[in-house]
Parts: sequence; C-alpha cells; structure tokens
Amino acid sequence: MKKSPNDADRHIGSRMRARRTSIGMSQEKLGGMLGLTFQQVQKYEKGMNRVGAGRLLDIAAILKVSVAYFYEGLPEDNREASPEDNAATLLLATTEGQRLIKAFSTITNPQLRRKVVDLVEVISAPQ
Repeated sequence: MKKSPNDADRHIGSRMRARRTSIGMSQEKLGGMLGLTFQQVQKYEKGMNRVGAGRLLDIAAILKVSVAYFYEGLPEDNREASPEDNAATLLLATTEGQRLIKAFSTITNPQLRRKVVDLVEVISAPQ
C-alpha cells in the first residue's frame, strides 16, 4: 500500500529546499548527485512525493546537514506549529527570504535594524 505525502513530507521538502538554496545549489545539481531528475527533486521539495529514509540520508550528506535538520520545527504529536515557525520556514524556503536574511544580518546598527523592520511591517500591512 503506497502512502500519500502528508504535512511532515511537505515540511521535510521545505527544509530541503531552504538548505539547498541557502548553499546556492540548483535542483538539477542535487538531482544529478542523487541520480534523479530535477523534477523529482522538485516533487520532494513541494511535498508531492515522500522521501525515503535512505534517500534522506543521501540528501543530508550532500547538503552537509544532519537528518535531524529536516525535522527541526516539525510539530510533535500532531500539534500545530506556531505561526512564527511557519513564517520562518516559509521565509527560508524562498530565494528572496534568504537574501533578505543575509542582508539584514549584516546591519550592525540596532536602530537601523529596527527601522528596517518598521519599514517592512508598513509595506506588508493590509491595505
């Protein structure tokens, strides 16, 4: 009996994408190193296909993280993740989010950092 992907599979896929993009690796390159097509990597990252245990070990080795990395932030015992955990995972899963984090982390002036946060909050406020 084949199991369908679930929230955990989508979380693992999101963490996989976040790590891959944070180190500047393409889906094509990761797929090649795993003997897969970039479309298969894309399906893993979107949570459309489940990642088997052996494959997850291979992915972890290629991305230079522990297998536990993929489970970080995953709610235990089917509890809901906090909105902050979800926001952080979604942010890390995008190229823009990673660029924003990288740029923001270089700002050393605390007052300027607060002003940047204020600006983003104003821009993102519902109209």
